[in-house]
Order: sequence, then C-alpha cells, then structure tokens
Amino acid sequence: MTALQSLTLANTFVHTTDPDRSLAFYRDVLGFTVSTDVTNGDFRWVTLTTPTQPELELTLDQIGPGAMPMTDADRAALTELLAKGLLTALIFDCDDVDAVYETVRASGADVLQEPADQFYGVRDCAFRDPDGNMVRFKTDLAQG
Repeated sequence: MTALQSLTLANTFVHTTDPDRSLAFYRDVLGFTVSTDVTNGDFRWVTLTTPTQPELELTLDQIGPGAMPMTDADRAALTELLAKGLLTALIFDCDDVDAVYETVRASGADVLQEPADQFYGVRDCAFRDPDGNMVRFKTDLAQG
C-alpha cells in the first residue's frame, strides 16, 4: 500500500454565522455529538460527529470577526453566498429517508425538496440548515 492509499477524510467544514443556531440544528435535530467546542477571542468553531461515523468530524466554521483572515468585502460576499445556499452541500445516507424527512421538517427546517425517487437510484430530500447550507438525505432505492 502506498502512502496515498491510506488517505481518509477527517473533517468537512460547514460555514456558519451563528454557531449556537447551527448547533441547535446539527446537534439537537440531527443528533450529532459535540466533539470540540473552541473559542478564541470573537471566533468559535465546533466539531461534531455522527453516531455511525465518529471518525469524520463536521466542523462548524464561523464567518465573522477573528475568523479566517479576509476583507470586510469578502466576508460580506461569503455571508451573502451562504444565505443563498450557494456554498456547502452535505449529503447523508440514511436507512429511511421519509422518516428523516418528517423529523427534520417537524423541527421547522426550510424544506427544499420533499422525498422523491431519483432516476439515479436514490430516494432523497433536501433542506437548508439555519445558515442556508443545503443538507440532503438519501436512501439507495435498492435498500428501500
């Protein structure tokens, strides 16, 4: 095995303007577990894991003062793109997309797509998280 064959994804970043609001979605609605919660001045980042994939951390990356160095204009542009849902998209596998849909919808999350069978072999649905990031849930049709 070469060194490159051992690569695994360790973190994925999700931008947020309000870590507490994002935590209410990812921890309280989706059931993720907080792994790390760090504050450095005005900047805060939180890492979360799923019960089925604890080795992969989802990092809530705050946009704002003290965060990644950028101009005020860049920060404003990034915040605008985030609000429009044009940045990060997450896609989660699940056993029952219809049950997940009902749970997430009941939380008041912004529904983008109700569960539907897709021509490419999955049944999926889509929401926006509180910052606008697209979050999709899918079940392979062969499973369901």
